Amino acid sequence: MRLINTMLAGWLSVIPAAALAASPGGDADEAIQYHHCIATARKNPPEGWAEAMAWSSLRDSEAARHCAAVAMVGLGQYADGAGRLEELAKTSTAAPRVRAGMFDQAALAWLLDKSADKAMADVTQALMLVPGAPDLLVDRAQIEAARNDYQAAQVDLDTVLAATPNNGIELIFRASTRRHLNDRAGAKADIDKALQALPRNPDAWLEKGILARLDNDEDGARAAWSKVIELAPDSAAALTAKQNLDLLDGHAQQ
Repeated sequence: MRLINTMLAGWLSVIPAAALAASPGGDADEAIQYHHCIATARKNPPEGWAEAMAWSSLRDSEAARHCAAVAMVGLGQYADGAGRLEELAKTSTAAPRVRAGMFDQAALAWLLDKSADKAMADVTQALMLVPGAPDLLVDRAQIEAARNDYQAAQVDLDTVLAATPNNGIELIFRASTRRHLNDRAGAKADIDKALQALPRNPDAWLEKGILARLDNDEDGARAAWSKVIELAPDSAAALTAKQNLDLLDGHAQQ
């Protein structure tokens, strides 16, 4: 599911809000340093790692260890970063929502490492701390989809969308999930609604093209995939759209 990869790729640019809400166990000065370190780790993982190491050499705090783990994931060391986040979540004295955020980060890092079972274990821990949290249900749906359990993913997305029915990103995700479950009517309804909310979202147009192609609507698929390239020419969605258009053109020439 390409949308999942897009959401995971953006993980470092959208750190779970709970984990950013305060410096775990720290005072006001440490909170400022924590926010700076996390921001650096998000934008420039090597610099974030260096800052976290320098901070840890002066004071081995939870906040410094958390920043180091986030930087490690940004450096592509997914398993090691996930392990650090998981251990920190288990031993942290922070509030449950903050610990849940750490477990959730660990889960998504495990998913980047293609370790879906470990990811499921950590998101389960997160949901035990904050039952029913919508962001955690969406992340669990990502993991379920990665395990090819699309039925379970749809259940979680249905729960979330019952409360936020016009959330474009979640609608795109459910459209893809429904497509995998051969519910094309439901998938098309979701993607059309998603495009009302997010008319310039390349993932929505990519999914719309896939659904059109499945209905043998080659003109519709071509128009949707061309829209992806127009909106975000350098994106991963555009690369997939270009590949799909090449396949479509090759099919047309046969």
